[in-house]
Amino acid sequence: MPFSLPNISRNILASCLALSFYSISALANDVTIVAAEFTQDGQRTWKVDVSLMHSDTGWDHYANMWRVVDVNGTVLGERELLHPHVNEQPFTRSLSKVPHPAVGSIVYIEARDKVHGWSPQRFEVDLSQAQQGHLLVEMPK
Repeated sequence: MPFSLPNISRNILASCLALSFYSISALANDVTIVAAEFTQDGQRTWKVDVSLMHSDTGWDHYANMWRVVDVNGTVLGERELLHPHVNEQPFTRSLSKVPHPAVGSIVYIEARDKVHGWSPQRFEVDLSQAQQGHLLVEMPK
């Protein structure tokens, strides 16, 4: 005799599966930070190049900002992205004159899109690892 769930259990299971698929789908639409490159452009400032990947679909849904924050969450610099990059993935954009953090050498890159907001991914960068004023950090493959 085949196993059968009561109707209430089937409804709960169906709801859980639907929620799981929705959660996976939402995460799939978050912005992914692929790489960050820091180059000193002053005594205590950096030029920052950030490469992002996102399934931009057009003006209603695209990666629209990234920022550099310190360990306390203080925004050191932010780059607004003014248009979608549907056919340019991943893409890289720059920001100059980002100050060195006041405390420590760790900073984070954060990114957002117009629909889902800030991605839960925070890309950690340890600026003390820079050599001759340059540091490239890539997401592990």
